[in-house]
Amino acid sequence: MAESRKDSTRRKWLETLREYRRDFEAPGSEEYWSPSLDCASRDELRSIQDAKLAVLTPFLYENSDFYRRRFDGFGLTPDDIKCVDDLAKWPPLDKKEMVEDLMANPPWGTYTTHDDALWEARGWSLFATSGTTGLPRVFRYSKFDLEQWQWANARALWSLGARRGEIVFLVVGFGPHVWAWGVNYALAHMGVPCISGGGMTAEMRCNIIERYRPTILATLPSQLLRLGRVMQELGKDPAKSSITTLFTGGEPAAGIASTRERLQEMWGAKLVEFYGCTEAAPHSGGYSCPAAVRPDGTIQTHLMEDFQVWELIDPDTLASVPEGSRGITVCTNMNSESSSQLRFIVGDYTVLDSAKCECGRTHVRAIGGFSGRADDLINLRGMKFYPSVIEEGVRAVPGIGDEYEVVLATNEDGIDTMIVRVEHAEHEKPGSVAEKVANAVQTRIEVRCDVEVLAPDSFPKTEFKAKRIRDERDKGGS
Repeated sequence: MAESRKDSTRRKWLETLREYRRDFEAPGSEEYWSPSLDCASRDELRSIQDAKLAVLTPFLYENSDFYRRRFDGFGLTPDDIKCVDDLAKWPPLDKKEMVEDLMANPPWGTYTTHDDALWEARGWSLFATSGTTGLPRVFRYSKFDLEQWQWANARALWSLGARRGEIVFLVVGFGPHVWAWGVNYALAHMGVPCISGGGMTAEMRCNIIERYRPTILATLPSQLLRLGRVMQELGKDPAKSSITTLFTGGEPAAGIASTRERLQEMWGAKLVEFYGCTEAAPHSGGYSCPAAVRPDGTIQTHLMEDFQVWELIDPDTLASVPEGSRGITVCTNMNSESSSQLRFIVGDYTVLDSAKCECGRTHVRAIGGFSGRADDLINLRGMKFYPSVIEEGVRAVPGIGDEYEVVLATNEDGIDTMIVRVEHAEHEKPGSVAEKVANAVQTRIEVRCDVEVLAPDSFPKTEFKAKRIRDERDKGGS
């Protein structure tokens, strides 16, 4: 029986991914897990991207009804997109399109190439988006995807310092949390032991650190703060613990200087991070390197280019922006059997630099990290800014507690207002503290705010992703 187009394009796609998989089982050198890829020339990286893209587009067309409809709707064929330069023909893909597809085709949608037959034959796991900006999108993955994730994350973990002899304490709930699962399997692939910290109280987790002496603490930034404070309450000094590396993802941290400094000072450890998204970069899309902190104090995050094409676009016009200019991230993922995507809008603001890094890696870097996702943009009286900027101001004031809240409201005159609520020991005489916080925020976003100073421990402690913005404005407020 002749092989169908659906099956033949899948076979060719998997063969191509295997062809460009180097140093899979073990690191190729002490510095780089895959030296020939991590330090490949810009020309070679582009050649690999072009070769993968030429095979990917027919695979998507034949195996995803969503992509077939999109190709046909734009009057394009897979032959129209054979290299990176051709990607400009493909309008960026917004997550709203995926939501519409999911609603029309429950429960999986048609935006991936993972169907029921694959799920039954060699399915691995499913993961879902958080659903903070719409209906959660679900993504099924195959055992082949697991192999690619292990390899990609091993390369990134090697870059940020994970080696045999380290012990990783992975403090997450292990629900549909893409970052944690990928890290867990990659560590096993690397032979680096991992302790799971799911289902424990903060006190229990602190006792694990004291008893079993892990060296890398992997969790969300808000949990790093929480565990540090609980350890202090238990009479222990986090900076004198066994932890030497703080490894985080899921929330901004490294790119917010005051947060990074607070965490590193609290733990006496360096802070490193992963960057990605469930839709297009479920393994590590971005990662820290030994030269993550630039001479001027800003941070930089490498983006993996031998299996992803990273671009920046203007959020309003969707036009590409040149290197060195600020824009939001767009990812073409070419490292998955189940969920490769063409020009998916991840939506985080940054600036790209393709010059060779001091660490020796040649892959493009996001300078300054990621300052905020376009979906999180706050528009207050015509001024647009990101929650990370408020956090930078709050953390800059000495003595402010780890938890805080921003309340957006509309007053009796119909004017939108912002109240920043913080914790401080001097809450009974809050004048000086409130003035410092207001000034620190205003100098960063040029917006006046009111400040409410509360007693320490007034806010509940964050146990998962921090939700610090409470928007109570009237509908139609700016």
